[in-house]
Amino acid sequence: MEIISSKDNKKIKEARKLLTKKYRKNSYLIEGFHLLEEALKAGRSIKQIFVEENKLTKLTEMIGSEKSLTDLSVNLVSKEVLKSLADSESPQGLIAEVTKIEEIIDFSAAKFLLLENVQDPGNVGTMIRTADAAGFSAVILLGETADIYSPKVMRSMQGSNFHLPLVRMAKEDCFAQLKKAGISILTTTLSANSVSYKVINEPHFALIMGNEGAGVSDEAIKAADKLVHIDMPGQAESLNVAVAAGILMFSL
Repeated sequence: MEIISSKDNKKIKEARKLLTKKYRKNSYLIEGFHLLEEALKAGRSIKQIFVEENKLTKLTEMIGSEKSLTDLSVNLVSKEVLKSLADSESPQGLIAEVTKIEEIIDFSAAKFLLLENVQDPGNVGTMIRTADAAGFSAVILLGETADIYSPKVMRSMQGSNFHLPLVRMAKEDCFAQLKKAGISILTTTLSANSVSYKVINEPHFALIMGNEGAGVSDEAIKAADKLVHIDMPGQAESLNVAVAAGILMFSL
């Protein structure tokens, strides 16, 4: 198998475009053996794999046989070429291109996390990973929430994107679908009308987490069946949104 050693190789240049949002229309990149393993377990279509020569044995052991290397369109690349495809400072020696799928929300399910205008990729990925750990049914992305296919969000999710549906929706459509399904909308806010999450007892709910600085929108407040907050006995004015979401998801 020939090693691609030039960053100007056509295949490499095309794959590198996927580090930029506007090119991620049909596929996206994942980095590392763990994410590839999760993608394969989930039955996702892998368009191609780029792997350093010294990591080929590890890849072969993970996927099972030499024949599978051909099936998965594996490309051997130099360390420098692989680094040009990676977003992290210390790449793990493997990058894979995954085909996007159209995911569908089942609104008869019980627990939903709604991320509204959450812009930090680390926060978005962490909350999705926490929703997965807490047994949530799906995560819905609203407004200007960070692109889940960005490398930073991918790293933070640690494969949770392969475990539960992640769907971007217009706010109006999302709120209407939730109301129609009889799902209680819980909007997080520190307003005078909010109640402690400790008094909430809803079997079917959608929890809305807002922007890091501005919080939730007026539309999210208007759509709420209940406004909720976390009691803070200390002197801090607020919590990091991902920390707050973790407390709420596991408590509710």
